[in-house]
Amino acid sequence: MSYMLVVRQTEGGKPRTPEEKRVAADRMERMQRFGAALQARGILLAADSLRSDAEGVRVERRDGKLSFSDGPFTESKEIIGGFFLVDVKTREEALELATQCPAAEWSTVEVRQSGPCFDG
Repeated sequence: MSYMLVVRQTEGGKPRTPEEKRVAADRMERMQRFGAALQARGILLAADSLRSDAEGVRVERRDGKLSFSDGPFTESKEIIGGFFLVDVKTREEALELATQCPAAEWSTVEVRQSGPCFDG
């Protein structure tokens, strides 16, 4: 079964001070090691970071009218910083991976199983 570990974080901006840069670099290195460990176990299907929502665009079509909204999205208190898509046998395995994800220390790791858009 495929599960996505979604890293949800509060928008913190770019690190500015030397200490903030050191912490950010340490976090990035820990996340890369986590991804490499998942890959070595043969359960990582995909992983990536997402750029700031300031560079995002939202697309909607309502009543035949198409609209585009450029970021940043001020109503958002959190952004999706990245994800790991894993292939494991059970939900419990996916939850265990989420507890091992370094980002759980400074963000929220949401676990979601992939599946059809509509059950019918």
